[in-house]
Amino acid sequence: MSIADVKKTADQKMQKSIEALGTSLARIRTGRAHAGILDHVQVDYYGSSVPISQVANITLIDARTVGVAPWEKKMANPIEKAIRDCGLGLNPVSMGETIRIPMPPLSEERRKELIKVVKSEGEHARVSVRNLRREANEQLKKLLKDKTISEDEERRSQDEVQKLTDRFIVEIDRVLTTKEQELMKI
Repeated sequence: MSIADVKKTADQKMQKSIEALGTSLARIRTGRAHAGILDHVQVDYYGSSVPISQVANITLIDARTVGVAPWEKKMANPIEKAIRDCGLGLNPVSMGETIRIPMPPLSEERRKELIKVVKSEGEHARVSVRNLRREANEQLKKLLKDKTISEDEERRSQDEVQKLTDRFIVEIDRVLTTKEQELMKI
């Protein structure tokens, strides 16, 4: 393993932390409808738990309504139940072949609760990035101990890993700020 490998691995893993943060923030709903809000909802399909997207089409009917069109008519009730029980506070309504999911407006209190959740997710991402920095630094120390690199190279590489970490922390803060602004928009 070389210094370049250590830095490349740290960069890739930190990027995955940002992607994971984006995924978890997508589940936190704003006042607007978006199809991704149902990505993590699982439906019972003949004894197996599968994502809704594998048993139905998910579309946007308008800015505040998501539509779900089951591929099989008998899946409508299990899909409705899964959406109702997923913990997002959604109340699906069956309209013939389509299930309509209106996005209720968020109260001020609910917005503040969601911002706390957003900040918590952000802190998890920061901790993850810091742990990756620590792992990279440990790998650099191991390279130094094995006499593969010099002390100067190790010090310089640790500085570069720190700059990488700082860059990802700034990116996390930017993503959180954007999500908070979305939540506070009425």
